Amino acid sequence: MSEVLIVGGGIMGLWAALMAARAGMDVCLVDERCIGAGASGGILGALMPHMPDKWNAKKQFQFDALVSLESEIEALEAETGRSAGYRRSGRIMPLAKPHLRDIALRHEQDALQNWQAGDRHFFWHVRDELPSGWLGAEAAPSGLVFDTLGGRLAPRQMLAVLRAALGQLPKVRIIEGAGVRGIHPGQGRAELDDGTDIAFGHCILAAGVGSFPLVDTLCGPIREPSGTGVKGQAALLLADVDPQLPVIFTDGVYIVAHDDGHVAVGSTSENKYADPLSTDELLNELLRRAEALVPALRGAEVVERWAGLRPKSAGREPMVGRHPDHENLSLLTGGFKVSFGIAHRLAHFVVNESMGQPSIEIPDTFLCRTHIASLREKHL
Repeated sequence: MSEVLIVGGGIMGLWAALMAARAGMDVCLVDERCIGAGASGGILGALMPHMPDKWNAKKQFQFDALVSLESEIEALEAETGRSAGYRRSGRIMPLAKPHLRDIALRHEQDALQNWQAGDRHFFWHVRDELPSGWLGAEAAPSGLVFDTLGGRLAPRQMLAVLRAALGQLPKVRIIEGAGVRGIHPGQGRAELDDGTDIAFGHCILAAGVGSFPLVDTLCGPIREPSGTGVKGQAALLLADVDPQLPVIFTDGVYIVAHDDGHVAVGSTSENKYADPLSTDELLNELLRRAEALVPALRGAEVVERWAGLRPKSAGREPMVGRHPDHENLSLLTGGFKVSFGIAHRLAHFVVNESMGQPSIEIPDTFLCRTHIASLREKHL
C-alpha cells in the first residue's frame, strides 16, 4: 500500500510529492498524461505579488510564499544541478493616467508597511525613468511602478527540477498515462481508467482542472461544480533582450524575459471556448499589444503558441486541505494564476496536516472545508 497517493503531476502535485517524500512517506504520483502536461507546463512563469494595500491573510500568505520560494529553489538547484530559470527580476507596471500615479504613490507607502520579512524589505517605487530597451515611452505617460518583490521562473524547467529532486529520494514512484476515474476514500483506493486500483493510506488530489469532477462526486448534492477551467493563451518569442529585465504587467498583458533568449507573452482569460488547447485571434491581439508596449518585440519570431486550462475554484481561491467528510483525502488545486508562487507552501501545509502535524496557517478561505460548506449552502 502506498502511504500517500498523489493524483496530478503539475506544480501542485510535484511539490506535494516532494514534501511527502521528505517526510519519509512512501509516495505514488499518478498523472493522466505526463508530468507538466496541463496548465503547469505553460511558458509564462510570472511571479506576481498582490497589491500591498488593504492587507489581509491571503496577501500575507502569498507574500510569505514568494519570499520563501527563493531559498527553496536555490536548495533544489543545488541538489539537482539543474536551473529552474528563477530570478527575482522585479515587476514594472506602466501608469497610463495621472490618477493612477496618485494611487500608486499611496501603494508605495503601503509596501513600506506590509512588504517586510524579518530584516528583508521589498519596495514599490513610483518612477519616471524607463528601463532601457524595454518599455516604450508612450506606454507610460504618467510614469511607472517598479516593485522588487515580483519575479519569474521557467515553468517547464521548474517542473524538471522537482522531478529530478524526486528521483533522488527513496520510495517515490511516478506513473504517467494513468488517469483516475474514481476515488474511494472509505476503501482507501483509487480506480484508474483501465479499471485497476491503487491503494492508499492518504490521497492528495492535485489534478488541476481534473480535480473538480472527482471531488464533486464526494460532496453529495451540490448545485454547481466545485470549479472550472479558464482557458489561457500565451506565446514564446525569440528576442535579444536582457534576461535581467523586470516582468511587465498592464491591463492583462504579461511580458516576461527569460534566460534563454526567449520572451513569454500572456495571457488570455477565457471562460467560454470551443477548443481548450487551440490558439486563435485572441492571442494575435495579445501579441500586438505586447509589441506596442515593447518596441523591441516587433517582428520577433514566434517560436511557440500555447493554450491550456487553468483550474479556478467556484470560490475563486485555492482549494486546499483535508476534505471535511474524508480524513484520508486532501485537496490541493484551484491555484489559477498564482500556483507557481504558492504551491510549495500549500503543499507543505497539506502534507503536514495529513500527518496530524499542521505547521503553518493558511487563510480560511483556502480550506477545502470552507469551499465545500459554501457549495452545500448554495444547494439549500
